[in-house]
Amino acid sequence: MLRLALCSLRNRWTTASLVVATIAVSVALLLTVQRVRHSARDSFESALAGADLLVGARTGEVNLLLLAVFRIGDATANVSWDSYRRIDSHPDVAWTVPISLGDTHRGFRVLGTSAAYFMHFRHGDGRTLRFEAGGPFRAAGEAVVGAEVAQSLGYHTGDAITLAHGTGGVSFLQHEAHPQRIVGVLARTGTPVDRTIHVDLDAITALHVAGAAPRTTPESITAFLIGMRSKALTLTMQRAINAYRAEPLTAIIPAVTLGTLWRLVGMADRVLLIVSGFVVGAGLLGMMTVILAGLNERRREMALLRAIGARPREIFGLLVAEAGLLAGTGVLLGAALGMGALAVARPMITARFGVDIALHAPASAELRMLAAIVIAGLATGLVPAARAYFTSLGDGLQPRT
Repeated sequence: MLRLALCSLRNRWTTASLVVATIAVSVALLLTVQRVRHSARDSFESALAGADLLVGARTGEVNLLLLAVFRIGDATANVSWDSYRRIDSHPDVAWTVPISLGDTHRGFRVLGTSAAYFMHFRHGDGRTLRFEAGGPFRAAGEAVVGAEVAQSLGYHTGDAITLAHGTGGVSFLQHEAHPQRIVGVLARTGTPVDRTIHVDLDAITALHVAGAAPRTTPESITAFLIGMRSKALTLTMQRAINAYRAEPLTAIIPAVTLGTLWRLVGMADRVLLIVSGFVVGAGLLGMMTVILAGLNERRREMALLRAIGARPREIFGLLVAEAGLLAGTGVLLGAALGMGALAVARPMITARFGVDIALHAPASAELRMLAAIVIAGLATGLVPAARAYFTSLGDGLQPRT
């Protein structure tokens, strides 16, 4: 029956090719959306790991996370250096990492921090930062750039860069008197770290204070990360910081707020997935329509098959097999097309959105999704198959006038 179905489709190759192309494009769209949404979620969840608390000036939890972790937005207020040092010296605090934002370099955010950043910052499933070249900064005037910064701007260790004040696309205040020399290039992480330039915190202060010494204690910072000596003390410390009387502060648990953020932005990717599913459904309905429309032209063919001994169930199986072959071929071509499109678009997506698309063989969930489409294609073929089943032999052989 499969051989007969193949011969039948080969005789109608133009129509069959159009049906296969329609299904392939819809499957490619669905697979691409599925892969992008999972990569986007992985990128969100892997942006920060290992820190128990993130502390900033009083603001919304999501706003603080977007600013300090994803480098999106600007701080409305800062945390005083005295408050940071007081919390840093608390006996329950194991380590802290200060974060100071506000400058850029050719569109990339600059982060002022300390050497503790490279020791305690974690991403993904707890991985530490690795260096593609060089190492961490050890003094003011030295910078470490992320992988995307180095790739986009062609930077290497030893290159000198000039930072600019503010976060806009164009800055009229360049810190030309304090150039920074690149001493390290970080390996790609698939997080906002790739698009960040890291400099010594004291150097940030020196840039903005006229006549300041190369190492100057800052008056304030944007935020800071906290690692607790015991995870059980995290909630207690969070409540204490949120009730801090010296100045209004906000302490968040990054993992919890990441979940909240994903629920907010995840609706868009679910809508895209639903739309892609409807596109696949439209492609399968188009296949059913084409097969149904072709039945009127194939009535004599069906009757001749019946006349030479084909039973009704074999006619039924022929139509279902044709639908299955069309759907299966479309799924295979769609999977190949989707993976090819992702391979081509991956550098642009990474550069524009910072999402590293994973290129690997379809995962088990994707294989189940593709198998479901093939099964749906077989089910779609039941309608024209049932119609052909009940077509009488006499109706096919009877001359029309």
